[in-house]
Amino acid sequence: MEGAFPSVAVVGSGAVGLYYGGRMALAGARVQFLMRGDLAAVRARGSVIVHDRSGTSVLRPVEAFGSAGEMAKADVVLVALKTTSGPARELVRPLLGGGSAILTLQNGFGADEALARDFGAEQVMGGLVFMAINRLGPGESRCFNQGMVTIGEYSRGPRPRTEDLARLLRAAGFKTNVAADLVEARWSKLVWNIPFNGLSVAEGGITTDRICAEPRLAAEARALMAEVQRAAAAFGYRIEDAFVDKQFQVTPPMGAYQPSSLVDFLAGREVEVESIWGEPLRRAEAAGVPMPHLSALYARLRAACP
Repeated sequence: MEGAFPSVAVVGSGAVGLYYGGRMALAGARVQFLMRGDLAAVRARGSVIVHDRSGTSVLRPVEAFGSAGEMAKADVVLVALKTTSGPARELVRPLLGGGSAILTLQNGFGADEALARDFGAEQVMGGLVFMAINRLGPGESRCFNQGMVTIGEYSRGPRPRTEDLARLLRAAGFKTNVAADLVEARWSKLVWNIPFNGLSVAEGGITTDRICAEPRLAAEARALMAEVQRAAAAFGYRIEDAFVDKQFQVTPPMGAYQPSSLVDFLAGREVEVESIWGEPLRRAEAAGVPMPHLSALYARLRAACP
């Protein structure tokens, strides 16, 4: 693929990393995947498989590796690890060349700042995935709702490279927006993530259609969204009521969808409690915003996800 970012390294080849890396590779970019548990199966099969409304696409051959030290340096390093995986610096460092950019697709708050501390603010971009994606098996990912992705620069407005990366993502088939302010975009994503990921786990393992359909849960979801709106406003960011209403329009068509936190919970994996619920709560309370519904949900999640 021609352009500013012809090569991509995916760090964290789960649902999101597989789908994004697979789509970019199918569009012509050179993509290397850093894998852990899936490595042997993917190498044996020789492919990565992605499913979406366009059908099933198979990327073959696939460049899959078990360590970052085996991989070539890349123009953009796409970090799609769970925030529970710990610092990404030792996985990212070997992949960086002089002009490399880092794009983190991690949830909530904290990942941008950690990468900026390790590599410098100017090297970091953040991305927010407004899409429903699940991992189906080793090297196989399915997108249920193609939504969009929003990207932005850490601690500054868009640069020419931001538009370059947006063009790469659009060429791979992603509806892509460029955010003027990355923090504002992160608060906006939490409007969906906080209630739907959180209630799906706190209620013992329910899908998003039940949250929308049951009056008690739908009311609690709206109360959580209203708190996110107020918290964002305390930092100067206005989230429109129409945006909140839209979440109840786009979610029911997903059907019995399991958000990523529920998938982790049901599989016995660590849930991203701190980045999605804990850190936003702490930031809001530090700004003087009462968050009783989020505080209660955070406590329930900490109890459910020790």
